[in-house]
Amino acid sequence: MKEAGQAAQARDGVGQRAGGPTAGRGRRRIPLLLAVAVAAYAIDLGSKLLVVARLEHRAPVRLIGSWLELDVIRNSGAAFSMGAAMTIVFTVIAAAVVVVIIRLARKLYSAPWAVALGLLLGGALGNLTDRLFRSPGGLKGAVVDFISVRNFSVMNLADWAIVCGGVLTVALSFWGRKLDGTGERGPGTESSSSASSSQSGGS
Repeated sequence: MKEAGQAAQARDGVGQRAGGPTAGRGRRRIPLLLAVAVAAYAIDLGSKLLVVARLEHRAPVRLIGSWLELDVIRNSGAAFSMGAAMTIVFTVIAAAVVVVIIRLARKLYSAPWAVALGLLLGGALGNLTDRLFRSPGGLKGAVVDFISVRNFSVMNLADWAIVCGGVLTVALSFWGRKLDGTGERGPGTESSSSASSSQSGGS
């Protein structure tokens, strides 16, 4: 009887490993990716419209002394105003990033990766919108930057979304997390492993 019970438990364990929620890939996280991307894009777009209407061509607004200010500038380059003569190149790169993330979404079963890629997608779309529709146009539009950090850079919320998404991507890769959800420890993984070890020792 004891051996029959152990055999049944072993079969249940195999079933859980094959299709259970702790080890299986689960459902795709595309809705989460889109929700994060839309939120990041909407917040960035709204903030740019607001600061252009209220703060452009005016004195900087101090938030934390001279360390953090709202100072609207038009940036034709990349972060830190680098590569001002390569605006079209940055536009193409941003478009390529969007395409790559959309393609990766087909393999996306990890919630943390969905958040990371959503931030990257929303940020890339935010700055790409500026490149396409702001003056002087023709894929050479200048990005609106307004968050000025002393001795660092003037950036926008799309830039910060990209930075946060990039940091999270590096962290997930370092921790061994994968797009398809493998490498992630579910809530019952440790206890299941301990139970299996105990059963193996008892037999």
